[in-house]
Amino acid sequence: MAKDDLAQIDGKVIDAGAGGIYKVKLDENDIEISAKLCGKMRRFNIRVVVGDRVTVGVSPYDPSHGLIMYRHK
Repeated sequence: MAKDDLAQIDGKVIDAGAGGIYKVKLDENDIEISAKLCGKMRRFNIRVVVGDRVTVGVSPYDPSHGLIMYRHK
């Protein structure tokens, strides 16, 4: 599945777990999902800490997991 097929949803990082897995609370419906960094964020060493506002790409097939696509300033 391409990144264009993912639904873009804004949220807030509430927990940083081991192995690069983050818990993100979505703004739209207050659901917590697990997300990991996308490849470009890993490549350019963009750090994400607890409390950051992020945009998450969520697959329509499995809405409990996602990719962190963008970190807002």
